[in-house]
Amino acid sequence: MKPTPVRRILWVIAILVALGLLMAGLAQAQASAQAIQVTDDRGRTVTLPRPPQRIVSLLPSLTETLCALDQCHRLVGVDRYSNWPEAVTRLPQVGGGLDPNIEAIVALRPDVVVMATSSRASARLESLGLTVVALEPRSHADVQRVMGKIGQVLAVPDALRVWRHIDAAVEAAAQSVPPAARNARVYFEVNRGPYGAGTSSFIGETLARLGARNILPASLGPFPKLNPEFVVRADPDLIMISARSVDGLAERPGWSSLRALREQRLCVFSPEEADILVRPGPRMAEGARLMARCLTSKTVPAARGTAAGRP
Repeated sequence: MKPTPVRRILWVIAILVALGLLMAGLAQAQASAQAIQVTDDRGRTVTLPRPPQRIVSLLPSLTETLCALDQCHRLVGVDRYSNWPEAVTRLPQVGGGLDPNIEAIVALRPDVVVMATSSRASARLESLGLTVVALEPRSHADVQRVMGKIGQVLAVPDALRVWRHIDAAVEAAAQSVPPAARNARVYFEVNRGPYGAGTSSFIGETLARLGARNILPASLGPFPKLNPEFVVRADPDLIMISARSVDGLAERPGWSSLRALREQRLCVFSPEEADILVRPGPRMAEGARLMARCLTSKTVPAARGTAAGRP
């Protein structure tokens, strides 16, 4: 029996509905496959429907990591301190990590904002409907983990290749330090306060790999604020410090008696070098080379004829 015109129409409608459901299912499956979930350093699981194309970074080390993964083009705004690579200095600046310009960030319509866990702006940004991923590396293991997380957010395969390059280059810097320069007792000042780089910080870990001994014990934490008398009592063999903090060093109570100052065993890093040294990211290998040169030039007797104040 031949199907009636009505039955033909019903069959066509049924086929179209089935095709529509199939296409919707495929679209949903594709969207699910593109969706990204990452647990940030607040312990929060953040879901992104797709890899973000518009990113605001509020931490220089995260900015540098994004660019090291060849994803600078996704940045639409950065904090005022992000200055490497040079291309990011042409992007809109949206304040600092602790005092971001919320209105400016919202106006950039980012798919995601990456920032430090120490920033107080995350709740405000999230209340305005923005997606926040908070990451804050403090140790070598943190840097490796954060690079993996950023690669996950960006859907970049093998993001850890950057870490492998860093790790190998830090090891090469360690091999360059002569035996006579090892075991030097070092004080590394991060910034005025004074704040020092402790044993458990990424800077302290790099110093240890270079064979130096940190005068700050692990019990003080990664970046403790110090009583200046602590450094006087420790009397380090070598001081590493930024040019931003060196003025008035000998005028600190008791510091004129430090052997490192009397014997000019002081490495003063330029602001550009200091940025490299204090950022836990892709340029850590360069920072290790700067510290290795400092150790060699200021603690090996044959090398102490170099100009004081420069590594």
